Amino acid sequence: MGDKVHIVEVGPRDGLQNEPRIIPTAQKVELIDLLSRTGLEKIEAASFVSRRRVPQMADGAEVLAAISRRPGVAYGALVPNLKGYERARAAGADEVAVFVSASEGFSQKNINCSIADSLVRLRAVAAAANAGRVPVRGYVSCVVACPYDGPTPAEAVAALTTALLDMGCYQVSLGDTIGAGSPASVARMLDAVLCVTPARVLAGHYHNTGGAAVRNIGVSLERGLRTFDSSIAGLGGCPFAPGAPGNVATSTVAAYLAELGYEPGLDAACLAEAEQFALEIKGASP
Repeated sequence: MGDKVHIVEVGPRDGLQNEPRIIPTAQKVELIDLLSRTGLEKIEAASFVSRRRVPQMADGAEVLAAISRRPGVAYGALVPNLKGYERARAAGADEVAVFVSASEGFSQKNINCSIADSLVRLRAVAAAANAGRVPVRGYVSCVVACPYDGPTPAEAVAALTTALLDMGCYQVSLGDTIGAGSPASVARMLDAVLCVTPARVLAGHYHNTGGAAVRNIGVSLERGLRTFDSSIAGLGGCPFAPGAPGNVATSTVAAYLAELGYEPGLDAACLAEAEQFALEIKGASP
């Protein structure tokens, strides 16, 4: 096919945030530097959430200060509110990501507020970012199901996607936070979202329960999506979604895309080196 499909690497943030051992800053920096050599264009390098609730991410500023920034690579950070945005910008994040849950139960557990209140916070972030010409990427979590509320109505995902785009997000990543998605349920969700927005501004973020992630990527490709999130060595999980499996591995996504004839644009040798280091980091955890 030769079509370019973009991979957004979320391992240094979404991947490491659930590791039980606090990963030294130097190891996070080394992992990001290895990933920078692979051909990835976007790496989610840090987050500026509550240090108390997610202590693994407390060193975001130190990480961003120490990495060797490679031309052509954007180093992003997740932010929950305006204070987090200001911290991320002061630390030198090239772009920021904001997040909203499609389920009330997960919103309360994750950020201790309702969906409506979270959107108010995010509009303040987006307004500041847009004024400063900082790119903003949006996440919708629990797009298929929630560990507290059960199945998620596809119409709710569509409405939140529209809300994020309306506030200025350049792209919305649709997250199957607990890995509940099947090709059929992901297709139903995407069909609802695609009724209100084009595929070019959407990304898929699929966890890999039973190897389902690549099948879900497949139905997403059929519907025109050309951006997918992945995590080096499949690192991941969510502190506020008990039992949630890890993200799909970057090497798995790259190989799957290449098999289908798409062009992921990654250096296999550099990717393997980064993957090995990520596994060493994980292997040191209890």
